[in-house]
Amino acid sequence: MSIWGVIGGTGLTELEGVELLGEDWPETPFGKPSAPLVHGRIGAQDVVFLARHGKPHRIPPHRVNYRANLWALQAAGVEQVVAVNAVGGIHPELKAGTFCVPDQVIDYTWGRAPSFFEDDLEHVVHIDFSWPYDADLTQRLVRILREQGLAHMPKGVYAATQGPRLETAAEIIRLERDGADLVGMTGMPEAALARELDLPYACLALVVNPAAGKSSEVITMAAIEAVIERGMGQVKQVLASLISG
Repeated sequence: MSIWGVIGGTGLTELEGVELLGEDWPETPFGKPSAPLVHGRIGAQDVVFLARHGKPHRIPPHRVNYRANLWALQAAGVEQVVAVNAVGGIHPELKAGTFCVPDQVIDYTWGRAPSFFEDDLEHVVHIDFSWPYDADLTQRLVRILREQGLAHMPKGVYAATQGPRLETAAEIIRLERDGADLVGMTGMPEAALARELDLPYACLALVVNPAAGKSSEVITMAAIEAVIERGMGQVKQVLASLISG
């Protein structure tokens, strides 16, 4: 049986219902990952959990060591990865508290280490990134969301922005014009690095706020945290069904 990897984003620093087997904080060729790897078991399935922003939550999106995170998961034997992301909703259907399982991504980030293949290469490496998310994993996530009756969009375009600030209303207009449905700060280079390691990777995105300019109300951390508190319980149920199934 394969070992699952779960990367937790904002609001998800640990999994529930897991039989804990131990943890370690390995060194990689790219430094230490954001947090210790937590090893556990859900049913008969082994799982390794990693808090993307550290535990406690203190690493901003542009400072996450994405390369160390993905390298450490693969070195731990992980064979498929589900990433949880808190995002803003651009598409009208993506209200706060709804889910999206994106099938495409547009990268607007800059200054982040984007690849494992940079130094002392025997030849340049180009990966096929036409379809950035694993089709089988995304379909399984969509099926579970549907079975659990959770409001969701079964596909969408994730716009990865630099952060840590939220976007301007004009920037969201641009992203929407580019075809983006949701916006977050941690989708890249994480997805590309997983592809470089041949790790099947999917994103479970929880919409925690309307994107800038999509609501007449001011975006506040208090409102976002309230949605996260409600939504992360649903996230854990989805992950438990995915991994144990």
